[in-house]
Amino acid sequence: MVARLAYCYKVPSGHIWCQDKWPASCTPCEKKVVRRLVQLQQIENPCRWQDSGASGGAADWDVLVVGGGPAGSTIAALLAERGRRVLLVEKDHHPRFHIGESLLPQNLPLFDRLGVRAEVEKSSIQKYGIEFVSPYHGKSVCYDFANALDKRFPYSFQVRRSTLDQILLNNAAAKGAEVIEGCRVTEINFPEGGPPAIVGRDEAGQTRRWTASFVVDASGRDTLLAAQMGVKERNPRNNSAAIFGHFTDARRVPGKAEGNITIFWFEHGWFWFIPLSDGTTSVGAVCPAPFLKNRGTDLTSFFMGVIASCPEIADRLQHATLAGPVTATGNYSYDSKRTSGRNFILVGDACGFIDPVFSTGVYLAMTTAFWAADAVEIALHSPRRAHQALRRYDAATSKALAGFTWFIHRIREPAMRNLFMSPRNWFRVEEAVLSLLAGGIFDGWPVRSRLYLFRAIYYITKLMHLKVRSLPSGNTRSYAPTKANS
Repeated sequence: MVARLAYCYKVPSGHIWCQDKWPASCTPCEKKVVRRLVQLQQIENPCRWQDSGASGGAADWDVLVVGGGPAGSTIAALLAERGRRVLLVEKDHHPRFHIGESLLPQNLPLFDRLGVRAEVEKSSIQKYGIEFVSPYHGKSVCYDFANALDKRFPYSFQVRRSTLDQILLNNAAAKGAEVIEGCRVTEINFPEGGPPAIVGRDEAGQTRRWTASFVVDASGRDTLLAAQMGVKERNPRNNSAAIFGHFTDARRVPGKAEGNITIFWFEHGWFWFIPLSDGTTSVGAVCPAPFLKNRGTDLTSFFMGVIASCPEIADRLQHATLAGPVTATGNYSYDSKRTSGRNFILVGDACGFIDPVFSTGVYLAMTTAFWAADAVEIALHSPRRAHQALRRYDAATSKALAGFTWFIHRIREPAMRNLFMSPRNWFRVEEAVLSLLAGGIFDGWPVRSRLYLFRAIYYITKLMHLKVRSLPSGNTRSYAPTKANS
C-alpha cells in the first residue's frame, strides 16, 4: 500500500518518492505500484525516490503558517480542510488588539466559504456604504454598496479585529490545523536537499524547531520573509503614517447609515471614522510620515490637536471620550519584490500593504489566502506544476494591489476629490467605482472597462482643472449628505 506524505509517497520498504532516481533496494513490485499510480495520475514522475532516512526526507508538517491574522487563519483552515497537516504559529495570544475594523461587501462570500459568516455578523454592525466629507466642497457624499454593478452584496460589517481574528483562528483549529500561540518565528532556513527549517522562540525563552514541506508567511506587517530576504520595499509615492484611537459617545449618522465608514479629508491627509457594535468608534488619521515624526509633543496631545484641525470630525467627537491609548504606526505602505518561491509563499500584509482609505486590508488578506491555498495545494500534490501555480499567484497578487493603488495614490489630489464629491453615473461609471469600493475589482470586464473610463475622466479633469459645483462653504460643520446615484 502506498501512503501519501506531503508530496512524497512511501512504499512498504520505507522508501519515499521525492528524488530523481530509483534506490538500489527498490523492489520490482514497488516500481510497479508507483508506475500504476502515475497512470492513475495520483503521483508524478516515478523515478523520484529517496531512502526515508536520508537528508531531504519527510518534513514534520505539510504546511507551516507563520501568523494567525485573517490571512494565516484563512489559509490554515483551507489547507487543513483538504487533509493537509498544518501547523499555525502565532506570536501573540488571541484575542489581541489590531486596527483595521472595516470590512468590504466582497468579504461576505469569503466568510461563507469558511462557514463563519453568522458568527462574524453577531459581533458586528452592518455597513451599507461609505461617506466622504470634504471641507474643500462644504458637503458630504454617501455611496451605497447597493448601487454597485454587482447588486448581490449590498452591505458589509464593521467589527473589532480582536473578535474577527479570534473567530478565524478558532475556525482554523476546528478544521484540523494545530495552533501554537505565544511563540514568535524568528528565522526560516531553506537548506539544500531538505525541507524548510523554521525556528521560533516561545514566551519561556525556549527555542522551538520544525520542518515543513511548505511555509506560508502570514506574519503581517512583521514581513518575516520579505525582511529576511531583503525584498521589502517602501512605497515612495505613499510615505504615510497613521495615528489612531477608540472613542465612546461619538456622534454617528442616524438611521440605516449609522454603521457606515466616514472618510474626512483635511489639510494633512484623511481621517477614518468607523462605528463599532458596542458603541465604540475607531478614529484614525493617515498623514505624511514627516508630519507625525516632527510632532514635538506626546501622541495623545498631538492626536487631539490633529482632530481639532479638522472641524468636520471635531464636531462628531465634540462630546466623545478617548477610551484607550493612542497608537501610531509608520512605514504604512510597502510591497515585496518577491511573493513566492519553490517552497514558500507570502500572503496578506506579509507581501504588501496599501493605504487603507478603501478598507481593503482584511479583504486582500483573505483573498490572497484563498489564492495561495490553491497554489500550495498544487505545489504539494503536483510538484511539476508548482512553478506555474506560484507564478499565477504572483501575477494575481500584483494585479490586485495595483488595481487599488492607482486610486489610492490619487485620492488626495483635487481632481480625484472633485470626482468623488460630484458623482455622475455616465455610462454606469459610478456603479463601477462602487464595485471597486465594495472590493469587486475582480468582477470582470464590465467593471474594469468602466474603471478605465473613470481614469480617462480623471486625467481630463486634472488636465483642464475643471471646477465642480459645490454648496456654499459657510459653516463647514453643517452640511447635508448628498446621496450618490440618486
